[in-house]
Amino acid sequence: MSRLDDERIIGLRVWHLQLPVVSARDHGIGRVDQVIDIGLLECETSGGIRGYGEASPWVVFTGSVEASLAAMTRYLPPLVLGRSLSDRQAICKDAEHAVAHATEAKAALETALLDASGKALGVSVAEMLGGAVRHRIPLSCSLANPDFDADLALVERLQADQVNIVKLKTGFADHRFDMMRLESLRKHFPDLQIRVDYNQGLSPYGAETKLRDVAGFLPDFIEQPVPARHFDAMRRLRESITVPLLADESVFSLADMHRAVAEDICDGVSIKIMKSGGLSYAQHIAALAEAKGLAAYGGDMFEAGVAHLAGTHMIAATPNITLGCEFYQAKYYLKEDILASPYPIVDGYAMLPEGAGLGIDPDLDKVNHYAKQSWNQSWQTEHKS
Repeated sequence: MSRLDDERIIGLRVWHLQLPVVSARDHGIGRVDQVIDIGLLECETSGGIRGYGEASPWVVFTGSVEASLAAMTRYLPPLVLGRSLSDRQAICKDAEHAVAHATEAKAALETALLDASGKALGVSVAEMLGGAVRHRIPLSCSLANPDFDADLALVERLQADQVNIVKLKTGFADHRFDMMRLESLRKHFPDLQIRVDYNQGLSPYGAETKLRDVAGFLPDFIEQPVPARHFDAMRRLRESITVPLLADESVFSLADMHRAVAEDICDGVSIKIMKSGGLSYAQHIAALAEAKGLAAYGGDMFEAGVAHLAGTHMIAATPNITLGCEFYQAKYYLKEDILASPYPIVDGYAMLPEGAGLGIDPDLDKVNHYAKQSWNQSWQTEHKS
């Protein structure tokens, strides 16, 4: 028997957190303002190990926090309590069928199990996912403030921190506003790497002309210009522009990735553990993209530091995710993160933390401060064999 066989999961704790943010943000499909809602999961083992995972939904993208909380407090606990950490993959497979969708809750569950298992074995999550191929990841920060002057001030701060990649969120206002912002960024920050992301903000009709205008500014890529279901439009747009086209909302699952490849809708894909339902599934999507010659980028939702850490370990252990990551929110968007020590960003790179598991735990004083509600469940002693 291994150490993981000896560690049974005896307790689950879930918090609903509302974390204040510094500004409004407009995306092609919706706005975020004042707070973000996330779920935090703690798995406690019989040996006193605690593993943590974060569910970070966005109601217009992956689903609601209420759905994530229902999954983590009602549908997933019967699959988890009383089982060993060595059952991790079986638990995650069972979770796949126990509740439809709820990919953020499933990502939180796998993250917590990996964190606890890594702590039990004295290894990092990245090592459990195959081993790190990189220890630092180029950081990109998204610009989505409806007050563009505030975004320009943010770019000044980013440049001072040696962050040189930004992703401009477009399609939430008119085309002239997008062109003005691109022109201003190119004029005032000529060495800045710029990516463009519509978050499905365009109608297929008329999108080609707008994308050609955007392509004239030579962004690294243009991401998901039209609604996810419009695979034919994505393919036509990809053929009509001279810069790479990335899929985001069109690709949640491995089956979606298969279809995207078969229909030639993109040159690359944004991979997010909150879309795929976990770190392992995200790696599967990246592997298929690599097999078909497509690039991959490490995206995020509206997240706090625990989800950032999970994504960092996943990207560190996934060779094909070479376009960087956007794990900026803990430092640049939240008024206060929940980690016990700051999410590590150094000289424009997200850093793989040292230590077992995720490497950094949440600060439970902060967690309880921002909690709107919490739940506790335990494995009753009479259930033991």
